[in-house]
Amino acid sequence: MPFSFFHLLCYITIIFAEVDAVNEGASKSKSKLRLFVFGDSYVDTGNWRKSIGSSWKEPYGITFPGKPSGRFSDASYLGIRTPIAYKWRKEVKRSKEYGMNFAYGGTGVLDTLANQPNMTTQIDFFQRLVEQKVYGKQDLDNSVGLISVAGNDYATYLARNTHNLQKLGDFTKKIMDQLEINIDRIRGLGVKRIAVTLIEPMGCIPLQAASSSYSNCTQALNLGSKFHNQMLNQSLQNLNAKDNSTVFITLDLYDAFFSALNKFTTHAPAGSLGLKPCCEGKEMGKYYCGSVDKSGAKLYTICENPNLPFFWDTLHPSQNGWHSIFSSLRSSLHKLTT
Repeated sequence: MPFSFFHLLCYITIIFAEVDAVNEGASKSKSKLRLFVFGDSYVDTGNWRKSIGSSWKEPYGITFPGKPSGRFSDASYLGIRTPIAYKWRKEVKRSKEYGMNFAYGGTGVLDTLANQPNMTTQIDFFQRLVEQKVYGKQDLDNSVGLISVAGNDYATYLARNTHNLQKLGDFTKKIMDQLEINIDRIRGLGVKRIAVTLIEPMGCIPLQAASSSYSNCTQALNLGSKFHNQMLNQSLQNLNAKDNSTVFITLDLYDAFFSALNKFTTHAPAGSLGLKPCCEGKEMGKYYCGSVDKSGAKLYTICENPNLPFFWDTLHPSQNGWHSIFSSLRSSLHKLTT
């Protein structure tokens, strides 16, 4: 299973904790920083039910942690405990200690093809916990939020509109209207700092690059990503301007993704596959990574060395890929606190 973008949030929490310790004294630094996570499979750490979630089944987890764990991502790399997945909050003692992860793989800002809680519903779950005093003012005063969402909204749009890109800009505006409401709502519930990811270059995802036999990114979709990111940057500037704050920050996944992918394809060892995923269905569009027939026979293939490729499946970077993306972003994260 891939190393994850979720590591970036953990690194941000280290930075924020250091800054709080300097600016507000040792008493502040002793308070645990709580993380509240909203979004999709890039940050989902186990909210799907075992009976239906592909992340609970082989071959997910073969590179880390060694078996399926329900996670599309993990944050062990930095040695920091991750927030418990919302689904398991009643099963784990001291489950609220590090915050909570409300993200569900396959979901979006709006409803998607996945019948799982969208971002609005995820925030409903969070609001319920705040109203029940599971998290009090002191908890929220030392909190950070992460939002990683929208890729599945576009995937759903393309699936329902047979890849018609003419009205994609209008759809982006629809996403942004609801996303701005959602982001401001999280602030209203008391989260003090909120990091929102810019969307990755959608045209480079293997699901889209398959049409070129994984030789090129789909440039029209990458332009769509750029438009989305321009609108998101403007929305966050507007929200910060409302009270002259810097509550909202962006994490530039688009540039980091491109930078990592370019470095990876230039310097990667032989057999690393480029845009081609390690795990894919035997028939693109019919079967997927993890698909099996009624007898349990595998309907997917896995590359010879899962540690080499940039992409794990048709949607997610591999552990190796995420390491490269993380390295591209890490040096700039300290700027978020200045």
